[in-house]
Amino acid sequence: MAIPDYQSLMLPVLKLAADGEEHKFRDAVETLAESHQLTEEELNTLLPSGSQAIFDNRVGWAKTYLKQAGLLGTPRRGYFRITEKGRELLQKNPPRISVKLLKQYPEFRRFQRRKRDKTEEKKAPADAQAETPDDLLANAYRELRTDLELRLLQQVKELSPAFFERLVIDLLVKMGYGGSREDAGRAIGRSGDEGIDGIIDEDKLGLDVVYIQAKRWENTVGRPEIQKFAGALQGQRARKGVFLTTSSFSRGAREYASFIESRIVLIDGERLARLMVDFNVGVSTVGVYEVKKIDTDYFSDE
Repeated sequence: MAIPDYQSLMLPVLKLAADGEEHKFRDAVETLAESHQLTEEELNTLLPSGSQAIFDNRVGWAKTYLKQAGLLGTPRRGYFRITEKGRELLQKNPPRISVKLLKQYPEFRRFQRRKRDKTEEKKAPADAQAETPDDLLANAYRELRTDLELRLLQQVKELSPAFFERLVIDLLVKMGYGGSREDAGRAIGRSGDEGIDGIIDEDKLGLDVVYIQAKRWENTVGRPEIQKFAGALQGQRARKGVFLTTSSFSRGAREYASFIESRIVLIDGERLARLMVDFNVGVSTVGVYEVKKIDTDYFSDE
């Protein structure tokens, strides 16, 4: 029996969770492998990168898509559970769950909009089939990257405040601020009141400093919080600040930060996750694909 594609696995994954209990992902993979009667050879077949078994990877994508549609929830790391929406769908007894079906859910459409720009969304199916291998590779990379950022942000939101503070330190040091990790660690936490969580050198020589506010929030950060931070900067005669949050900023907060004299950079949850991936904080490389082309110089007669 061939290894099923990830869309073919969506309905079995949702049915597996129909009992309403928490299911460990690793156990789910084993249960689904047995129900699909996969051979040892099929179970041990790896991705081209050699980083993961193909079947494990496809079950993971099926779970991810169901979660993005709101049909599954993740009560804790490595586990999933069916939601009320998931139960409602199963009651309709669908013969198959596919991406086309998931598009009926607003949450999934928002997820797709984050993966593709408007031009790609407007393409007809024939256009998608006409994509070059380079296009397909680039689209696959964007999809993997978007999924990684979404899962990474969720992981950050589950951190303790102390761990989140250390994460901010690591990110800023990787970005070139604060000199050494040890220097940055001493600087952060030096000031814990008046709207300032920490101070870090802007450069390795310490010619200027940047004041930091870091909030591990679910709610939108509004203008009052930015005003408080700006007031704290003025009280320190500071010119530069960075406000990081795991949530988002209101329009009023962004407008206020752009109008005031002090330079305040706002980093929301989505941008935080992108920066973490860009600067390799909390992530690791599992595979590298080399794209090669013909060396025309080699075949030149001159």
